[in-house]
Amino acid sequence: MTTGILKVKGDKVIGDDGKPIVLRGSALGGWLNMENFITGYPGSESSHHASFIKVLGQEKHDFFFDKFYEYFFTEKDAEFFASKGLNCLRLPMNYRHFEDDMNPRVLKNGGVGFKHVDRVVDLCAKYKIYTILDLHALPGGQNPDWHSDNPTNYAAFWDHKDHQDRVVWLWREIAARYKDNAWVAGYNPINEPCDPEHWRLPAYYDRIEKEIREMDPNHMLWLDGNTFAMEWKFFDHVLPNCVYALHDYAMMGFPKGDRYTGSEEQNSKLERQFVRKADFMNEHKTPIWNGEFGPVYANPALDADHEEVNAARTNLLDQQLKIYDKYKIHWSLWLYKDIGVQGMVHLDPESKWMKTIKPFLEKKRALQLDAWGRYPSKQAEEVIDPLVAWIDKVAPTSADQYPTPWATERQITRLINQLWLSRCLADEFAEAFRGMSEADLEECAKSFHFEKCVQRDGLNKALMAHAEVKEIDVDWERPTLSSNKKEKLLSD
Repeated sequence: MTTGILKVKGDKVIGDDGKPIVLRGSALGGWLNMENFITGYPGSESSHHASFIKVLGQEKHDFFFDKFYEYFFTEKDAEFFASKGLNCLRLPMNYRHFEDDMNPRVLKNGGVGFKHVDRVVDLCAKYKIYTILDLHALPGGQNPDWHSDNPTNYAAFWDHKDHQDRVVWLWREIAARYKDNAWVAGYNPINEPCDPEHWRLPAYYDRIEKEIREMDPNHMLWLDGNTFAMEWKFFDHVLPNCVYALHDYAMMGFPKGDRYTGSEEQNSKLERQFVRKADFMNEHKTPIWNGEFGPVYANPALDADHEEVNAARTNLLDQQLKIYDKYKIHWSLWLYKDIGVQGMVHLDPESKWMKTIKPFLEKKRALQLDAWGRYPSKQAEEVIDPLVAWIDKVAPTSADQYPTPWATERQITRLINQLWLSRCLADEFAEAFRGMSEADLEECAKSFHFEKCVQRDGLNKALMAHAEVKEIDVDWERPTLSSNKKEKLLSD
């Protein structure tokens, strides 16, 4: 293990002893930035809170969520995480924990959100786990998706300077608080930005880097590429002491993708995808961080072929990790804990939380309210598919709208199923908790405690096998591709 506050040197991350280190771990998604598929609610985090307040009242709402944040990550989680050889935990955060839209630039309740962050940062440090602080949801929404707690399809952050000014203010507060903490590996200022004009993102990085450095001149910044951390248009220079980040999900790890068989063609496709996204970092000789990747897993209660599907997806993950070993990049799997879709550990189906929400989860699948790992549904598709076909017929440019990876079908299911229908049903989800006592609510929250969770053994075995490649020689050079080989790889 290296020492001191980590920093960038060339294409490596080092401590103040000069020794390189490779950070590898996972992310605490669904905690201080809640996501619908991770814990089961419909729609966006803010509507989830609003519905719980409506049904439970403010006092019980506050009681439940304080217990939820406590049980979601405890010392048992940190101990387990470290036992897998992992050395870095990314902490996604929603700005609403620190600032209120109606009282901007004032720490909420004196900074109560830091209570939870401080506890997890300290627990991780005890087990020699670095943390990366990640602002996952920004004022106005930095992308048009649910995981930025955006109730619309409009990323207003890019069009309103006041949203941008507030994020600068918040990061100055965060940086001032953690500037002397050597177990904080740095700050991830914007998760998965989606700037339709592209040039505003690197310009904003130029601005916020200077502002953070005024408060904390030493910690690294971890900077996502545009369009969900996949594009680098208008990035023509690198900032000092910064790691640049891509996200590298493979469609073969999702229900709508082809099944992974380990063929030479599939493996080549995985490497091409990675090399394309990492081209900016290779060109500028910076460190590379894959901030998110990982398949979803079939549900034994729903999928008769779940063993075969999950074996294929674990093999896919292992192949991706082999590629990352080859280039010795930093990585953070998505994600650590959930209700059984993707996490290293997941809730027991017999827990109070899972039994309470089970009927609503069935409805979510039928209406395709979740984007992540959604199940086929005749009920939803017989309505959506004709609408998509009609839109593509009368407005062929629909398939070309930004974000560019999205075709019309994804745009429409997000607008109708994942935004509108989900918001209409948010209160129904909360109604399942009506009348619960504080003891009942604590039992629901305690369903997320590590000792009550189930470990996903195949996934954890694969991570452990590749997490051990951490320290590297100071003279080690990342593999480079000749122009001919790179051109062939990217054009295949």
